[in-house]
Amino acid sequence: NFSGTKGLARIARIGLAAELIGVIGLGLYLLIFQRKQEFSVFFDTMGVEGEGSYVPVFLASALAGLFLFYGFEACGDVAEEVADPARRIPRAMMMTILVGAVSALFSFAGYVLAAPDLEGIVSGEITDPIPAILEATLGTVGAKIFLVVTVLAFVSCVLSLQAAASRLLYSFARDGMLPGHTWLSKVSPRSKVPTNALIVACTVPALICVLIYFNDGILVPVTSFAILGIYVAFQMVVLAALRQRFKGWKPAGPFRLGTLGTVINVAALAYGVFAIILLAKPDSGGTFFQNYVVLIGLCVVLVTGLLYLFIARPDTKSTAPEGDAREVADEIRRRTGRVEVP
Repeated sequence: NFSGTKGLARIARIGLAAELIGVIGLGLYLLIFQRKQEFSVFFDTMGVEGEGSYVPVFLASALAGLFLFYGFEACGDVAEEVADPARRIPRAMMMTILVGAVSALFSFAGYVLAAPDLEGIVSGEITDPIPAILEATLGTVGAKIFLVVTVLAFVSCVLSLQAAASRLLYSFARDGMLPGHTWLSKVSPRSKVPTNALIVACTVPALICVLIYFNDGILVPVTSFAILGIYVAFQMVVLAALRQRFKGWKPAGPFRLGTLGTVINVAALAYGVFAIILLAKPDSGGTFFQNYVVLIGLCVVLVTGLLYLFIARPDTKSTAPEGDAREVADEIRRRTGRVEVP
């Protein structure tokens, strides 16, 4: 990351190849050559059914989708460093979701159908099923090779997210909207990257990882809070876009959703609100703090942010354009001769 965006792009391509080979390739191998279960197992409770509603179980399983279908926002965070971003960034966002969905589908299906003892996994007797499935199907050496490929994909992902977080910090700091904005907005004259923002983007997650290493009990609440925070931030943008649509905004850039724009916007907001409710849902069985730690963390962040907004007034320090979506769209149409889509 400190070396510049070209080196990061090479690593990202290696990571993508590792994911395609190690995730989709392995999933196909398990499905074709190592399948031990029938497809009907996806509808088999295997003796663990109980009384009452299946709604809580369905909601719990929905978390898999919430953890999977995000990360595309990182494409937008680096838009200023991409040629022709108006066309390429939306395409990259859609490919992020598509590749993630396909790889997860093949991977999940492959693991389930290749599991030699699926009943033991469902009952909880096998507490760490993935290594068990890999060793049973690939052998010890094959499982180790797969783990190396997986690590490559994860390292690439981490580096890409570090770059995205540093650009997000830099963009706010450049407009004077963050404490220490002068230091955070410095750009390396050699590599052309915001080095100080990158240091923060690397250090804070590393400290959190150290805390989790010494207290693994905080892994679930920290992860849940991180995902919840991202979905809350998403809905700010989705809600703002919907508000502008109702006020007459008709997008005029190279990428447009046309007549489906408002429908997709409403559906996205509904999906996001559902995700927030599901992620913020209090746990049960622990202490009050353990059950509500995610909600407590969200409230602390929101209150702190509101206090900073009303006391420091960072919104008044920015010189960036704001609230001009309709005017910009009209100007694009005037210059390009595009016809307004109803």
